[in-house]
Amino acid sequence: MDVITIGDAMIAMCPKEKGPIIFCNTFERKLGGAELNVAMGCARLGLKSGWISKLGNDDFGKYILKTVRGEGIDISEVELVDNYPTSVYFREVLADGSSRSFYYREKSPTSTMKFEDLNEEYFKNAKILHITGVFPSINMNNREIILEAVKLAKKFDLTISFDPNIRLKMWTKEEAKAYIEKLLPYVDILLIGDEEIEILLGETTIEDAIKTFHSYGIEKVIVKKGAKGAVGSDGQNVYEVPAIKPKALVDTVGAGDGFAAGFLTALLKGESLEDCVKFANAVGSLVVGVEGDNEGLPYYDDVLVHLGKSKKVER
Repeated sequence: MDVITIGDAMIAMCPKEKGPIIFCNTFERKLGGAELNVAMGCARLGLKSGWISKLGNDDFGKYILKTVRGEGIDISEVELVDNYPTSVYFREVLADGSSRSFYYREKSPTSTMKFEDLNEEYFKNAKILHITGVFPSINMNNREIILEAVKLAKKFDLTISFDPNIRLKMWTKEEAKAYIEKLLPYVDILLIGDEEIEILLGETTIEDAIKTFHSYGIEKVIVKKGAKGAVGSDGQNVYEVPAIKPKALVDTVGAGDGFAAGFLTALLKGESLEDCVKFANAVGSLVVGVEGDNEGLPYYDDVLVHLGKSKKVER
């Protein structure tokens, strides 16, 4: 595998009309999950990606498994478990594209995961482990799994990519900060949103935050600024990369996951740090033009067209 991820997946119930969820009467079944979105994004961009997880042995779990398999993601490390329902969440999408999520993930199937379930050979034969702050926010068990997973990844010299993806509906600022501080010394690539910096470091500038993150031993620090672009640093050079204007702003959910997939794809193709951020920006700007968690994740040729490096592909 080029990239492997560990994380939960859920059935996403997406409203068929925009507006407050209290007035939405019809929903469409889709699927979502931060780490799964990254695996899917990498697969569409041409990487070999694998996903480690557990799903409920129910029709929702089987639907997710079938869909993920169809995206070309390796699911050899995914298991269906009895008596644990596949998680579900409902989305609210407002007219300006902003959204809220309402989670129903108690008794998550991933709570049955154990460190012993992690396949050493799977790690040994991978290049990058991508993790986010979403999975450990679900329960204490997942926090132990991720800590052991990063240690295992280091044992086999994998590059560890981390997106804090802090969701305060899942845990408090204090919990997130305390846990993420334990992870940072293992991280090689940090993909952090500018609004998350204050949660981890308090009030500070992006420039000072980057220096602090490098002091943990993090090789590459990328700060995502949404419509204002992103900043990338390798400890010696800092690149301010402008955003790429999206063709349309429909739904912002999944843009950060698309950014991560784009960055890792460009990195594995040997691009410079600045070009990795440009490519990631392009992927993110394509994602926001389509409604859904992962429906807007583009294919590699589509990104080249968006960057003006290739002519439009006829399908």
